[in-house]
Amino acid sequence: MILLDIEGTTTPIAFVTGTLVPYARTHLAVYLEQQGGTLECRREVSRLQAEYDVDRARGEDVPAWSPHAYLTWLMDHDRKSPALKELQGRVWEEGYRNGTLVGQVFDDVPRALARWRDAGVAVGIFSSGSVRAQQWLFRRSTAGDLTPFLSWHFDTGVGAKQEPASYTRIAEDVNMAAGEILFVSDVAGELDAARAAGLRTVMALRPGNAPQPAHRHQTVTTFDEL
Repeated sequence: MILLDIEGTTTPIAFVTGTLVPYARTHLAVYLEQQGGTLECRREVSRLQAEYDVDRARGEDVPAWSPHAYLTWLMDHDRKSPALKELQGRVWEEGYRNGTLVGQVFDDVPRALARWRDAGVAVGIFSSGSVRAQQWLFRRSTAGDLTPFLSWHFDTGVGAKQEPASYTRIAEDVNMAAGEILFVSDVAGELDAARAAGLRTVMALRPGNAPQPAHRHQTVTTFDEL
């Protein structure tokens, strides 16, 4: 199995920081206003308030409580908040549905996905973005609908990306030995965690990626090398 990160691995970081995040900032307030009465939105706001209460209790400099103000604060701090990620995913879904958003992938990604499928290699995604956000990015991508090539989607519901236990849970979920899984990411800390759990690892060196500390992971600049 091949397990792929998204940002900086299948997808340019600039698409996330320059398109997706600004879109969420612009549309979250409207989403909360229009969908605030739905069960799904109430559930996520409840999770959001619980996280806010923890931040207040430990002295974080959070704004006065409102869902939108706290969501903005979380985005400003690049917090991998499950409630934030789920609400962002719902906002982005609307953008993908109406054609405002088109998920960007590197040119080699669809070619590699087709090659791996033909070779009988299953492919999954592990991203801090919600499963919903992942699915829509690949469903409405610059290369068309890529979801038929993807067998699994994992988000931080299995744990943080720099925790070895997260990768152990993924291996258990897909019913594979850890050594049968190759994880590809652009972040050394994530690869270190995956390797500690027994996975094989490869670092993706893509245009625009942040420099990484010294590491011992194999590197590739394109999926054509995998």
